[in-house]
Amino acid sequence: MKQTTFFFTNQSNEEVRVDKFLADQLPDISRSHVQRMIEAGNVRLDGLVVEKAGVKAKPGGVLEILVIEENLDGLIPEAIPFAILYEDDHVIVVDKPAGMVVHPGAGNSGGTLVNALLAYFPPIRQVGELDRPGVVHRLDKETSGVIIFAKSDKAYRWLVREFKSRDVHKTYLALVDGHPPTPTGRIEAPVVRDTRSRTRMSVGLRGQGRPAVSEYYTLEKFTKHTYLEVHPVTGRTHQIRLHLNYIGVPVVGDTLYGRRNPSIAMDRFFLHAKTLTLRLPGDRTARTFEAPLPEELQIVLTDLHNREELAQ
Repeated sequence: MKQTTFFFTNQSNEEVRVDKFLADQLPDISRSHVQRMIEAGNVRLDGLVVEKAGVKAKPGGVLEILVIEENLDGLIPEAIPFAILYEDDHVIVVDKPAGMVVHPGAGNSGGTLVNALLAYFPPIRQVGELDRPGVVHRLDKETSGVIIFAKSDKAYRWLVREFKSRDVHKTYLALVDGHPPTPTGRIEAPVVRDTRSRTRMSVGLRGQGRPAVSEYYTLEKFTKHTYLEVHPVTGRTHQIRLHLNYIGVPVVGDTLYGRRNPSIAMDRFFLHAKTLTLRLPGDRTARTFEAPLPEELQIVLTDLHNREELAQ
């Protein structure tokens, strides 16, 4: 572990924010990283520890910052290939395969999409949250499809605002067991953490949990299955899988919320993030990114057409 102390003097005639000033002086360190250093007590102004990022240095003020060169996040770059749908200076849009976790966590220290991104674009380490750099939304491990990452702090803040304002529109494809109550529908059911299992979510009673809304449209109806297009209005953990099971049509292959013995033999469940529509940083109009249905899911559909009749 290498430690280096840097000293800088505010040579301007105006007061400057400590975090912004240091980020400007150290181009390899992002402003958010500087803020974390301040929180760790590694920044001093005129000999006194800086306690808040918003503190301002007066003209002539001397700043001292201790830079510890180590992977504080414990994340290791891994040269794992992945499919890029779009990339510019601010974002990277990826077609995530099923079976790959988005970022490291309990039980998944490596082999994630974030590990792959660190090898492909090392500066992403300084973007966003320490343990999940560049991440602004997630897909379940066995869900494939479109996911976007921020490549800069500016893009990260922009995308976080877009997702919070619900100006982002997502389309999923799901094959489910059985038939929904109506060909099209809107599911409004709050999502809470299951009290018996931390890996599961549950539908809460009125007033419990976080509000969650999903809309669905029937694409094809078979004798025993239905092929749906699903639009999550909100973005709760496991929302689509939980909501579809709630109305009696669990996602095929989903052994957590659906049948323990899947109706169709699959190595994953049939849920795919088909499109993502949103405004990129600085844009006035939205753009749509699309990931094609993976071959393994297309094979399931083709086989279903051969085995089951289309229902009226």
